[in-house]
Amino acid sequence: MKVVVVYSGGMDSSVLLYQMVAEGHEVYALSVNYGQRHRRELDAAATIAAGLSVTHRTVDLSGLQALWSGSALTNTAIAVPAGYYTEESMKATVVPNRNMVLLSVAASWALSLQADAVAYAAHAGDHTIYPDCREEFVSALSSALLLADWHQVTLMRPFIEKSKGDICRLGASLRVPFEKSWSCYRGGEIHCGTCGTCVERQEAFLHAGVLDPTAYEARYKF
Repeated sequence: MKVVVVYSGGMDSSVLLYQMVAEGHEVYALSVNYGQRHRRELDAAATIAAGLSVTHRTVDLSGLQALWSGSALTNTAIAVPAGYYTEESMKATVVPNRNMVLLSVAASWALSLQADAVAYAAHAGDHTIYPDCREEFVSALSSALLLADWHQVTLMRPFIEKSKGDICRLGASLRVPFEKSWSCYRGGEIHCGTCGTCVERQEAFLHAGVLDPTAYEARYKF
């Protein structure tokens, strides 16, 4: 199949990219600059995609930042929560309707390419907090995409029932260069180790029984 992967440069989407390549698909990777507080994940995406010789595009939607100013991911005046994310603290990192936007743009490229599918890496740990990662949302959007054009594109979400530890274990088997991926919401030279996504990243390696090659400013004490 010809597949467009929504590719952030993070841990989960890197595993997805490697899986699609390993399965023999014709893969195209799409990253989106939506005005996030740093470019580390976008740079990581470009590096990893190049290592796989996958066609990679980064689309500039940074003008949306002004509409998404209430999120810690798009407004540097809002602090990124530290430690384990609770339902309330995690809400600070919600970018409203982001997946609708990213998947719609990816679908447009997929339709232009006459691709068969768009794939993204939402997993079981996402949809408890993020509304646009819920199966109900994804199913509805998948149905809508089938009506968007004469050419039909399906929506793939192979990790929707997997934990982050499961994804980490799969990535290790695929030899994903995790050290080149980027998760930290704060940016910086290396991962901070204390924001919610850094904590989740460390926990995933711990649960998967996989050595974590990531450089952190500090490690979370589980």
